[in-house]
Amino acid sequence: MIQTQQPIYDARALGKGKMFTLGLQHMFAMFGATVLVPVLTGLSMSATLLFAGLGTLIFHLLTKMKVPAFLGSSFAFLGGYASVVAMGSEQGLDAAHSLPYACIGVFCAGLIYFVLAALIAAFGAKKVMRFFPPVVTGPIIIAIGLTLSGSAINNCQTNWWIALLAIVIIIVCNIWGKGMIKILPILLGVLGSYIVAACFGLCDFSAVKDAAWIGVPFKMENTAFAVFGNPNWGLLVSAIITIVPISLATMMEHIGDICAISSTVGKNFLGDPGLHRTLMGDGLATMLASLFGAPANTTYGENTGVLNLTKVFDPRVIRLAA
Repeated sequence: MIQTQQPIYDARALGKGKMFTLGLQHMFAMFGATVLVPVLTGLSMSATLLFAGLGTLIFHLLTKMKVPAFLGSSFAFLGGYASVVAMGSEQGLDAAHSLPYACIGVFCAGLIYFVLAALIAAFGAKKVMRFFPPVVTGPIIIAIGLTLSGSAINNCQTNWWIALLAIVIIIVCNIWGKGMIKILPILLGVLGSYIVAACFGLCDFSAVKDAAWIGVPFKMENTAFAVFGNPNWGLLVSAIITIVPISLATMMEHIGDICAISSTVGKNFLGDPGLHRTLMGDGLATMLASLFGAPANTTYGENTGVLNLTKVFDPRVIRLAA
């Protein structure tokens, strides 16, 4: 019989080395989806990674260091970015000059998080949550997840054998592994498949070789601040009107994710530190990221899956990943 792994709420007992390794696993879990958003939109990949980490740390600060959640790039705003770029193209602007307007729209969407957080703080989570039952939040999360399945399939099509190898390693480590092997299935799957791919010459390291060791992760002309030099007010208003309503869907996603994390960890994070604090953390992380040309942030279900697999629920591990 397979023994049930006991949950670990304080990873310091494992030692600094193992905690760092667990943090790497969470980083790899979020990495693929997080960098895919700037690839699809044309936003800065370096800024995306920087503000995913900073946004996660801000979230932890506002939630009293209690919620083991990681914030990464939100896919829900992809349609908004595309719409603003299309509107900018009609007015003679290329994507690089249109995206800052979309970033302003995302900044305003982040402000809506604070509105809902204020309502929850004023009237209580239970009263507000009556308008957002699981029958509403659940399908929204499912719909967002299903829209990402196409990206996963496209990535796997590059080499199905390597993709299957990664899955097999993860399953074997999680079911039959013991000790650290059992709580590091995703990291071992990534490393194992990467080593095999490198041995067969399937990895291209030219981009890493040519990249600078140190550099500023964003250019001011690609940030939201670039809009105010010579603003196109029509495009700015259109971007805000187009993108702000998307925040309603992402807030439902956030509520569902916090409920999922609470269920996984066995603690009621809706009550302590409170849903209003998690919303403020997510909203502030999104606003900061958008100002510097990075995508909106959102709580990541991928990392909740890692929590469920490893049973290591210590938020310190998430902060190490950040």
